[in-house]
Amino acid sequence: MRRGILTGERLVAVFLCGCVLFNYPLLSLFDRRVDLFGIPLIYVYVFTAWAGLIALMAWFTERRGE
Repeated sequence: MRRGILTGERLVAVFLCGCVLFNYPLLSLFDRRVDLFGIPLIYVYVFTAWAGLIALMAWFTERRGE
């Protein structure tokens, strides 16, 4: 029972991190005319943050026995 509660709390924390990562003040830091390996920096940031959030959600939901 406790594991389900912890998982829910962690997923809420990941959601809130996502809200912060994809909100204006932080996005504006990466909205520059800079390319990283030919890809605009904003695209690299968005897809890296998105993949990181997915990885965190998968890690939190797939954890076995704490």
